[in-house]
Amino acid sequence: MLKEKVAVVTGGTRGIGFEIVRKYLANGARVVLFGSRQETVDEALKKLKEENAGWEVSGKCPKLTDAAEVEKAIAEVKEQYGRIDILVNNAGISQSTPLYNYTPEEFDKVIDLNVKALFYAILPAAKIMKEQGGGCIINTSSMVSISGQPAGVGYPTSKFAVNGLTISLARELGKDNIRVNAVAPGVTKTDMVAALPEQTVQAISAKIPIGRPGEPEEVANAFLYLASNMASYVTGEILSVDGASKA
Repeated sequence: MLKEKVAVVTGGTRGIGFEIVRKYLANGARVVLFGSRQETVDEALKKLKEENAGWEVSGKCPKLTDAAEVEKAIAEVKEQYGRIDILVNNAGISQSTPLYNYTPEEFDKVIDLNVKALFYAILPAAKIMKEQGGGCIINTSSMVSISGQPAGVGYPTSKFAVNGLTISLARELGKDNIRVNAVAPGVTKTDMVAALPEQTVQAISAKIPIGRPGEPEEVANAFLYLASNMASYVTGEILSVDGASKA
């Protein structure tokens, strides 16, 4: 579905991001994954190469909240492959700090990585995509961007912003043949959920109409669809993959 396309995936070393990378590679893409540390990048690349030595994958670890570092990393991908067809902005942080315990520094940290870092990656990538005649940008949102959450207001605030950025850029960049969409996962079996006691997982699952948390691969399937030609007329969408959790 993505044969010979070049993809950049931020937050691609674990969880949903790692599954996106695997899914893209399995469907013929050449992938550059971005991680927070060289050790985690190397570990992810080792796992992927062990699974399939023929996959064309490499990694970088720019500081995503540094616009200059991100621009340099994006330029290096363009220099390596001659193009960038897909940008996935998946890196992010979540927390549930009550308002009265919040500090401005903690709020800024969430906004910096979950919102500003997207802009820092999109700006240079979109310029490359426009020059080459088109491309695809997919942002990771969250079910809380629709339903909110009872504490940790910085996280849903950041994801509401992701939705606004996605929809607005879809309208602005459509003329350049650049599609912009987002995926809004619900509770997903990442490392964080896997570490919870079984009783807690059961309590969470009871609130999900489909009866269980999602699998990272199920969320990655949405990213595959939106990156593929099957979604050639889909842009400006926030695709929920949450088992109807927000219903």
